[in-house]
Amino acid sequence: MNADQIRTVAVVGAGTMGPGIAATFARHGFATRLFDVKAEQLEKAKGTVDFVYNTLVRGGFMSEADVATGKKNLTYTGDLGEAVGGADFVVETVPEKLEIKQQVFREIEPLVGDDVVLASNTSGIPITTLASVCKHPNRVIGMHWSNPPHVIPVIEVIRGEQTDQATVDTTFAVVRRIGMIPAAVDRDVAGFVENRILYAIMREALHLLDEGVASAEAIDTVVKWGIGYKLAVIGPLELLDMAGLDIYTSVANYLNPDLSNRADVSPTVTSKVAEGKLGIKTQGGLFDYTPEQIQQLAQKRGKLLLASKKALMQD
Repeated sequence: MNADQIRTVAVVGAGTMGPGIAATFARHGFATRLFDVKAEQLEKAKGTVDFVYNTLVRGGFMSEADVATGKKNLTYTGDLGEAVGGADFVVETVPEKLEIKQQVFREIEPLVGDDVVLASNTSGIPITTLASVCKHPNRVIGMHWSNPPHVIPVIEVIRGEQTDQATVDTTFAVVRRIGMIPAAVDRDVAGFVENRILYAIMREALHLLDEGVASAEAIDTVVKWGIGYKLAVIGPLELLDMAGLDIYTSVANYLNPDLSNRADVSPTVTSKVAEGKLGIKTQGGLFDYTPEQIQQLAQKRGKLLLASKKALMQD
């Protein structure tokens, strides 16, 4: 299906990412249906959509009229057939478990037309593996959004081994229609691009914490105000050219052997998980949080991310 013909989008899964993704499609004029098997999850999603739109209004990215349009375009349903029937484009956002995602694709495929793109928001499961349960794997593609999906502008578009070019082209065009930036991932490797790089950074950060090199606060300060500040403007491969490949070669020769290459999970993390300290969701992980701080952090981070987005997209 040509991207210009896409009018109706189904988002399957109203957990962490689904509401923000659905809100993004709806605010850009798509008739959007958000599905979840749990009624309480759909009810919670309505509050999340309100939060998303309020954040974008405060950031200067939406007007109140835009909010009204977005809400008008968005419907919630616990009936999968109602959600995907007649849809022109489907995005799966269910939990990151292979068997669940494959079952969802098995259920969706007979309910949609043969030319409908089936996109997965998986953050790392190979698309080829997901598509293996489909009769038409050529129309299955990865569409990996970053969290929060209504703020972070890049979307990875991942080609599975059997994904055809028409599916890639359509998905790229849809990403652009919702004001996002598509990035092509040409080889279907676990973790794709974003998470492979992100997890390498987090592994080294945890290694430095485990070894007592610096505190969690100090490590995050260095990354946010050093590495992150630069990488928001200059990509890591551009940074290599800027620094000089000769300089990189000299430093990498002595530094690379000393970097963490552990294949398991940091003991700092595993011990926290064993204690039931999972992060913000339990009010404590590597840092401690009060309920008030959690709400304040969400608002503050959303505000800063939108301000950064506005500055970076001026060109």
